[in-house]
Amino acid sequence: MENRKIRVLEVAAIDLTIKNLLLPLIQSLLANGYEVDISCTKGKESAILEKEGYNFKYVRIDRRFNLFSNLKSIFRLYRVMKQGGYDIVHVHTPSAAVLARIAAKLARIPIVIYTAHGFYFHENMPKLEYMFFAHLEKILGRYFTDYIFVQSKEDYEIAKKLRIIDAGKLIWINNGVDLERFNPSKVKIDIALFKQMLGIPSNGIVITYIGRIVKEKGVLDLLEAFSRIARHYNDVYLLLVGDVLSSERDRETEQMIKDFLNLEKISDKIIMTGYREDISEILRITDIFVLPSYREGLPRSIIEAMAMGVPVIATNIRGCREEVIDGETGILVPPGDVEALTSAILKLYKDLELRERMGSNGRKKAEKEYDEKKVIEKEKRLFEYLKIHKFMNVGDTI
Repeated sequence: MENRKIRVLEVAAIDLTIKNLLLPLIQSLLANGYEVDISCTKGKESAILEKEGYNFKYVRIDRRFNLFSNLKSIFRLYRVMKQGGYDIVHVHTPSAAVLARIAAKLARIPIVIYTAHGFYFHENMPKLEYMFFAHLEKILGRYFTDYIFVQSKEDYEIAKKLRIIDAGKLIWINNGVDLERFNPSKVKIDIALFKQMLGIPSNGIVITYIGRIVKEKGVLDLLEAFSRIARHYNDVYLLLVGDVLSSERDRETEQMIKDFLNLEKISDKIIMTGYREDISEILRITDIFVLPSYREGLPRSIIEAMAMGVPVIATNIRGCREEVIDGETGILVPPGDVEALTSAILKLYKDLELRERMGSNGRKKAEKEYDEKKVIEKEKRLFEYLKIHKFMNVGDTI
């Protein structure tokens, strides 16, 4: 057998996932001699990446259940995979992971890998719903998946307990960020000027949320908590960073936020920035980072905030409680508990020394545990193992 390049297809529902989460892995694979194509719903970010030389095989993938649309996606993914002759299909995000794994097995792809950025089922689901999605993962893991990479240690333990896949095919890879980019000593900006551009006075205390503007992220809880505080303290401001995506499941949240802002007297203290590229700069002016989600995997936004030395308030759920050490790097609150969320924000708002101590502890934890380079290196080694043991005869050189 001649030495040859291994062909990989990376699949996600939307192009933002490719750009924000998967690009470092794709770049590493390309640099190490793999041929990599990307499949996702076409968008403005993928158009930019195409111009930079990345190969896309577009397939529309809805992020919600729609039988007709889902079947079309499976067929189109199957066709892409058959035509591409891929050795490895690597899938991400819940909906794309289901549809692409089915298509990959129909196309007889040799190796199918699922990176679980967070299993869809979680502890706050109704029991029957939890059982349904957990059982679905077991079926997909047993019959449609060769390896599962998990980011959260809690997901790793749950997957082992539920026997979603054979233990030898379940691998914990962790999550990480670029610690050079997200480093407060390296982000050189005029903080007062940057605040001014966002409509915040230089002495304003900035509370920041970064993520999809959807109900399951606890955005409405955060708005309620913030409104209670902002009625009594004039120097507090809230940044909501992120967009409602065109494929989002609960776009009505956007209208609920608009209705809320129209009713409140404090709307000038709430800044909705939309999608931003300058996240490290946003975090540089942030005093408190808040992620009040109901469901997470191992959220990258918390790692970014910790890396930038910002104290974090998050919900006591899978992933968040793995990243945030309650009382040391931030504060954990019950999901959906507006009273607890309000109290946590007030506690940090009133105590600069506590904010600085938690922020410093968070930076140390990020440096120790969440270096993106180490995560990519681990994934690269796993791909190299498959390359040697699955696709190359003894004597072939890499």
